[in-house]
Amino acid sequence: MRLDKFLKVSRIIKRRTVANEACDAGRVMVNGKTAKASQNVKPGDILEIAFGQKTVKAEVLSLTESVKKEDAKEMFRYL
Repeated sequence: MRLDKFLKVSRIIKRRTVANEACDAGRVMVNGKTAKASQNVKPGDILEIAFGQKTVKAEVLSLTESVKKEDAKEMFRYL
């Protein structure tokens, strides 16, 4: 699954365009490397997202094309 789509579906970032912009600005890293929005993610990958002064670190647990709001949190876990 594409990184920008995963961020939107898992609701880490609310909109796919915002996820795209974050990736283009170099604020998203996958396994310690700066990632483009088109990069594929898989279970076990570690994501680091810089939100201003705060950095969020999460591990990808599962990939689902569409998911209900309540179940979105099961796609990742914060580290």
